Amino acid sequence: MNSPHSNNAGSRATLLAVLAISLAGSAALYYGSSGFRAISTEAARRIEVAERPLRLPPATLGGADGAARLLADELARDGRITLVTFIYARCQSICRVVGTELQQMQEQIRARGAADKVRLVTISFDPRDDARALTQYGRMMKSDPDVWRLYGITNDAERRRLLDAFGVIVVPAPLGEFEHNAAFHVVGRDGRLVRILDYTEPDAALDDALARAAERT
Repeated sequence: MNSPHSNNAGSRATLLAVLAISLAGSAALYYGSSGFRAISTEAARRIEVAERPLRLPPATLGGADGAARLLADELARDGRITLVTFIYARCQSICRVVGTELQQMQEQIRARGAADKVRLVTISFDPRDDARALTQYGRMMKSDPDVWRLYGITNDAERRRLLDAFGVIVVPAPLGEFEHNAAFHVVGRDGRLVRILDYTEPDAALDDALARAAERT
């Protein structure tokens, strides 16, 4: 028969083990969710980007005009805040939603006289989207190159690194389609990714870009 002393010792040992496991789990959750502020990995990543702007990897962009441009030159030397989005020209679902929002953003940027402060850059992750496909997409979306430019990336390795940096996940689907996530990515004048907003928040994304543009002295 166990003595009261041994029962108490066993209870204490069990309690300490449970406490240790609980603390370990809490620590993992804390660091995995940026201090309990986010539970999902994507939400935690967005907090991290906002707190520590991300330098983007090198990449060569192919424009709708057929000219090649370095990403660093396109983003960092322009002098404007850039809202970056990712699409593919054949997309009939989420890309069309994003494209419609970008059309409205373009009009708002013009209406506010902010074309010299904020601009839009859309990058296709589909290697089939050459200059001709980008031009056709631009015509369909009525993009104004002074406000909204379209690019592709021909180098597979550079494309993968860029998508990873922006947190864009692309999965091939049947009939040459893709499953992918979408967001508005705010890039500062120095070419760093400073904020990520959901594609359902176009007004917040544009307001953020305009606010950052107004900070210029």
